[in-house]
Amino acid sequence: MREADDDGMRRALALAVEAAAAGEVPVGAVVLDAAGRVIAEGRNTREETHDPTGHAEIIALRQAAASIGAWNLEGHTLIVTLEPCVMCAGAILQSRIGRVVFGAWDEKAGAAGSMYDVLRDRRLPYRAEVVGGVAEEAATSLLRDFFEQRR
Repeated sequence: MREADDDGMRRALALAVEAAAAGEVPVGAVVLDAAGRVIAEGRNTREETHDPTGHAEIIALRQAAASIGAWNLEGHTLIVTLEPCVMCAGAILQSRIGRVVFGAWDEKAGAAGSMYDVLRDRRLPYRAEVVGGVAEEAATSLLRDFFEQRR
């Protein structure tokens, strides 16, 4: 695990807290460049924007592409508090992100190793390195607390 990953995950967790405060599922994401600097970030905004694609990963990927002026994010790392879903995994592969680091596993809809493994599927022309379970307890606690408050 890289020091930049730890810093990135701390920022992603802070974004997840912001999402929860806004009534969104608490998921945050950041994109690091090859030097480990945060170049983009996002948090869930589906409820606020009424946009089904308003996932933290999608927002961070869009911002990263705008930041560098290109869709190809090869050599970059996406750090996210929850295992990406199928939609986000597809966007990650389309952006050519080389590495994905995530916190909580999503046994119901995860596409990076738990339910599906889209990011490492050998049938696809591009694959990403996946590091799961980073700051897992903190990320899982945010999600559990959020959903318990809504029951």
